[in-house]
Amino acid sequence: MKILRYLLPLIILALGGLVSFVFFATKSEPQQREFPYRMPEVQGIQLKPEEFQVTLKTQGVVQARTQINLVAEIRGRVTEVAPNFREGGFFEEGELLLRIDPVDYESDLVIAQAALAQAELNLKQEQARYEQAKRDWDRLSSDSEPNPLVLREPQIKQARANIASAEARVKTAERNLERTEIRAPFAGRVLTKNVDVGRYVSPGNPLANIYAVDFAEVRLPLTSKQVAFLRMQEVYRGESPELNDGPEVVAKYKVGNREHEWVGRIVRAEGAVDANSRQLFVYAQFDNPYGRSERGKPPLKVGTFVTANIQGVLLKDVYVIPRRLLNETKFVIVADEKNYLHRRYIDIIWSEDEYIIARSGFEPGDRLCLTDVPYSLEGLEVNMTEVAEIPSEEKEEKVEETQVVRRPSSPAQAAGGNPMIQGMLNAIPEDKKLPDELMKRLEQAMASGDRQQIRPVMQEIRKWGEENDVNFPSPRRS
Repeated sequence: MKILRYLLPLIILALGGLVSFVFFATKSEPQQREFPYRMPEVQGIQLKPEEFQVTLKTQGVVQARTQINLVAEIRGRVTEVAPNFREGGFFEEGELLLRIDPVDYESDLVIAQAALAQAELNLKQEQARYEQAKRDWDRLSSDSEPNPLVLREPQIKQARANIASAEARVKTAERNLERTEIRAPFAGRVLTKNVDVGRYVSPGNPLANIYAVDFAEVRLPLTSKQVAFLRMQEVYRGESPELNDGPEVVAKYKVGNREHEWVGRIVRAEGAVDANSRQLFVYAQFDNPYGRSERGKPPLKVGTFVTANIQGVLLKDVYVIPRRLLNETKFVIVADEKNYLHRRYIDIIWSEDEYIIARSGFEPGDRLCLTDVPYSLEGLEVNMTEVAEIPSEEKEEKVEETQVVRRPSSPAQAAGGNPMIQGMLNAIPEDKKLPDELMKRLEQAMASGDRQQIRPVMQEIRKWGEENDVNFPSPRRS
């Protein structure tokens, strides 16, 4: 019994070791599965230098080239007003706008003419006395020169001066009589009217505010960068260049739901940069803004707010890139000849709402990647399909919206091009399906590109795999 008490534990240990040995010796090898790597599918286009027409976008308010206050030059009562002399009325150059009572000025003219006639009579009388005095002097004393007073020369000068004074008074009276008829100095339109029939006016009283309708102008601000791309000749001291061939301007404005355009040219720039905004103002001029042109096209009225596109310089040998492809405002993604992705930091010389223009930063054979690739690392291999032209942004936005709303049709779409996630989704057997809720959350996390959102979703997918006997590949350790 004593020997059995010592041998029993050893027998139990030996049996346990034997069972363990048999268990491990007969254990089947775990099933090994290979998960093929699928390269992301992207679109690209061959980069080629091209020409680009710069357009300078600005805005302003329409104003008249010539606008004045019409004032009275004489005093009197308004007796007549032209039918077109009212707010909004058109008139032509030289057309009578209003008349001031001319009776007093007609009388002044008659008096001035009478004074002129009297002065002319006095001059003739003095000239006759001069001739008589000269004959008398020659008869009585032919050896000496006569005194000017004897020949009445001072009296003749005074008579001539009186005539000049009378003529000036006649001209003043005639001018005042002409001023009773106030005529248009140019073809234009009445902005505001201050007088009417029966109103007494004095010199300097404003009668109306009028403006010319031959041209309309728009004062347009430009930044220093825009000025650098403006095709406009500088003006230096002692020069008077002609700006008839200035840059073309297209002004747009809306009346109701319809947009209208007027085409003009830049004719001049201000002589100083604005001290507050640091902008230079240029003037666009439009011909005959109130003339009838296209059917249904309204006039370009004073005070209209317009957006203007000014034709800038023509850039040559530049690369035109959609703005949406610019990453972190400094680089774009390109693929080399072997379909490996690279970052290209570019020198942007001009930018617009839809495009950026670069002159350098690319290498021969570069193809611009048009597809947004999450986690696009340097040297990532892709399968690129070249396209003939860059798809419009509207078309690309519609594709993105459809992908957000619709459940992915394949695991590769949900993985967003990530090899590890693609491998996990490919490991799910066909008879087992990832729940829609998890698939949707994965898609949203991949669309955000935030690893903090992706990590908990991947943990839930692994937990779901353990519960459903799905063998996922082991995560890589960094």
